[in-house]
Amino acid sequence: MANNNVKFHGLLQRPYEPMFLPKSGGQVYFDLPDNYLTDRYRPLGQTLQSRFGSNVPTRIPLPNIAAPDISFAQPIPRRGGFSTFNEMHRRVAGQLIELFLNQSDPDNLCAVAAYCRDRVNGPMFQYALSVALQHRPDTANVPIPSFLEMFPDRFIDPAVFPQMQEEGRVVSQGDRMAIDIPMNYTASERELEQRMAYWREDIGVNLHHWHWHLVYPADGPDRVVRKDRRGELFYYMHQQVIARYNTERFANGLPRVRTFAHLRETIPEAYFPKIIRSSNNRTYPGRGRNQMLSDLNRVEDQVIVSISDMETWTGRIFEAIDAGFANAANGTQIQLDNRAGIDVLGNMVENSTLTPDVNYYGRLHNEGHNMLGYIHDPDNSFLEGFGVMADNTTAMRDPVFYRWHQHIDDIFERHKRRFKPYTKDELSNSDVEIESISAQLNRAGTKSNILLTFWQRSQVDLGTGLDFGPEGNAFATFTHIQHAPFTFRIKVKNDSDSNKRGTVRIFIAPVTDEAGRNIPFREQRRWMIELDKFTVNMNPGENNIVRRSEQSSVTIPYERTFRNVAASNQANNEQFRFCNCGWPSHMLIPKGSPQGTMYDLFVMISNYNDDVVNQDFDENAPCNDSHSYCGLRDMLYPDARNMGFPFDRMVASTISSLKEFTRPYKNMATTPVQIRFTNTVISRV
Repeated sequence: MANNNVKFHGLLQRPYEPMFLPKSGGQVYFDLPDNYLTDRYRPLGQTLQSRFGSNVPTRIPLPNIAAPDISFAQPIPRRGGFSTFNEMHRRVAGQLIELFLNQSDPDNLCAVAAYCRDRVNGPMFQYALSVALQHRPDTANVPIPSFLEMFPDRFIDPAVFPQMQEEGRVVSQGDRMAIDIPMNYTASERELEQRMAYWREDIGVNLHHWHWHLVYPADGPDRVVRKDRRGELFYYMHQQVIARYNTERFANGLPRVRTFAHLRETIPEAYFPKIIRSSNNRTYPGRGRNQMLSDLNRVEDQVIVSISDMETWTGRIFEAIDAGFANAANGTQIQLDNRAGIDVLGNMVENSTLTPDVNYYGRLHNEGHNMLGYIHDPDNSFLEGFGVMADNTTAMRDPVFYRWHQHIDDIFERHKRRFKPYTKDELSNSDVEIESISAQLNRAGTKSNILLTFWQRSQVDLGTGLDFGPEGNAFATFTHIQHAPFTFRIKVKNDSDSNKRGTVRIFIAPVTDEAGRNIPFREQRRWMIELDKFTVNMNPGENNIVRRSEQSSVTIPYERTFRNVAASNQANNEQFRFCNCGWPSHMLIPKGSPQGTMYDLFVMISNYNDDVVNQDFDENAPCNDSHSYCGLRDMLYPDARNMGFPFDRMVASTISSLKEFTRPYKNMATTPVQIRFTNTVISRV
């Protein structure tokens, strides 16, 4: 009898192949009653079963069920686009999630999902079923295939697909060779922004964005949307993306991101993504230079919003921030205080269902994505679909994503500026003194505080995402940035007479901008990149803390970003369980430069009594390792401090450098670190 992993993996792969075709490389077949078949195939039921169902090792019989009412899903064409930035799409997906959550057990869920699969929009089905599986206790450990596995067309050069099809059709599985995905295929070197293409178009970065929004959907049943500090996580995850992106720009000789706050100005950045939608073989539209936003009047897509609407919503959000409270739809006031204010504001700006009043504060973040995503065809005159900015699986590929999110982050910064700098009591930790900190490569004889990055060529199997493609594997190789493994070493003294716990917080930040100018601390503070956060027990006297880079609370391992599908379906394979939410480990540190770029490394050990949340969690357990950006499943966020502490607030105007900020506190330390980039490609073994 097939287990849940096998069943749901079969449902989630090759989304546009009918259910009656064998799954998992011809190893699994769903025995479908005739009423599961769509009108096109129902008259051929017996013929199809005889043709495709014979000699398949694993058969999964599905029961006769009363057909669920899925008429609500009809407004979204089966082979059309699906966007969680589209309010109507989100609402329909939420209803489908509710349908899946309401099934009594995994067998009924499997049956209802199998019935729906060939009748609803493909990406929406994948999204809704993935969300439901993650939020049901009885399917919580079912591994969710990544979007790379389900829709590889969103991530790679479409020129690769014919080569993969040929290799798969002609060559037997054991002899197939990997097809190489070229780097930097979206523009030439004449386009300066192309220097950042390796970062923006990185598969792991885009998978992180998709999976974060899968774990934290903005719409759907309340029990799925309402999670601890959800709105604050929306703020902090995106704030860290912007900090990382700006830092990377400096290393590539590019200036900081210019915020897109004035919606009526031209957008000089062009972007031509050169990727397709496999559902209809249409390309994601590009955007030429110096285009401007227009009012959206896409009646067929139910996307109707004006620039004036966006400006009105922005003004009302500013009014709420400056007043220190938001007005709820029922007329009550919600305080935007230090503890919960950023959480309320995050849901308000993003426009999740937890927003205080959507009719008043609007849909700023999501409609911004839509306006930019439809800039090429705002009234649907040319029947063009949305561009990459209107799809959360592809939005981070576009340079304008970072301009829009710089504006969103500036809104949150306006809120943060309302609060006084942290006090000495909040920043200090009595009896704890950090005597030295360093970062060193995991190789004998290497110098401290010199880290290395390089190109790495890795391989991924895309076979499960090639609809009507060859059975079995379909390998592709791709090149991405990588760093040599390293270790943090922290020497700390506990001057008390008893054991003491503390929270180690590690950040890195750029020292100079693209022109080599020193960055003032008031700006550097916003570009502090969290590298790790963990709890330590300190004995009286000297303590040596050793922490490996792969243990980071920010990242997930390579294997969980680009995992093998077959391995993920093996029973009890903890390595591949839930939590594929996390920053990709190969992007943990900035790229640096061939001559070596200097960064400030900062370490703080904060007072555990002010950090602790009343729960125990094992950061080494599967799923708990990337909690800084993704939180914990079914638990409270494991840090009572504001996300980004101690750099989320302004500091006194007299403090002009990180050293000055650190100097009064023995529980803090900073040291310069150099990152050297080697322009060579090393194959992953």
